[in-house]
Amino acid sequence: MVKGRRRGARTISEEVDGGVAELVPDRDRPRAWTLFLDGAPQSHVDLDDPTYLDFAYQRRLGHIADLAAPPGSPLQAVHLGGGAFTLARYIAATRPRSAQQIVESDARLVQLIRRELPLPSGVRIRVRGGDARQGLGKVPYGWADLVIADVFSDARTPGHLTSTEFVAEARRALRAGGCYAVNIADGPPLAHLRAQIATVRTVFPHACLVAEPAVLRGRRFGNAVLLASDRDLPVAELTRRAAGDPHHGRVEHGRALTDFTGGAAPVSDAWARPSPAPPAGVFS
Repeated sequence: MVKGRRRGARTISEEVDGGVAELVPDRDRPRAWTLFLDGAPQSHVDLDDPTYLDFAYQRRLGHIADLAAPPGSPLQAVHLGGGAFTLARYIAATRPRSAQQIVESDARLVQLIRRELPLPSGVRIRVRGGDARQGLGKVPYGWADLVIADVFSDARTPGHLTSTEFVAEARRALRAGGCYAVNIADGPPLAHLRAQIATVRTVFPHACLVAEPAVLRGRRFGNAVLLASDRDLPVAELTRRAAGDPHHGRVEHGRALTDFTGGAAPVSDAWARPSPAPPAGVFS
């Protein structure tokens, strides 16, 4: 069993490179914790059950990891943005012998997570320090089956991780048939989300989007997960799984995704900007 704090533990608060990190114990799960960074929820981890994914967007990413290869087959995965290593733990538990790389720029956050929420022994997870795009550039050509981008600084995705050039780097790292998945945060009028779809579709021929209907309708700020590949995507199964989530999701693809994008222009390095800041009180 992985060592870690148990029920009755208090919130752990610590300065990290990106602000103030807090590990808040889950009152309902004895060895589970939620990571907050400057008040914004980042990750949830259950040390006793790493297959439990509490956040809706992490459930979507978990579905994608499940569908990226036959059940139980090991994956080679790259995680851009570490958080509490939630998805890497999930893949290690559901796909033993997987080889994974995490790229996380916040060295003090990595130290905190390693100390308080240690990884299980024997897992093949390598944590690299540094910028996500630079770390992605060090991944050998065609090495990865799955690249997951989930990078936020001050609750915003940095602009240099939103461009066509960045997505092309992700495709370079993927083997044929590999999948690229990105967590995108946006709110009405969803201009950033639409531009990100256009950007990804200039690099990959196949894409689909999964999010809660209220987010897709522009009724509130929230997360959407965009999946892309050079092969046909498992849209039907992803749709079924997302519909069964506690916060059920809707999948857009094909013509519906084109209509949703609404003629948005792809983003280039020359004019890339960070994702929108969350509205005040959205995490209250």
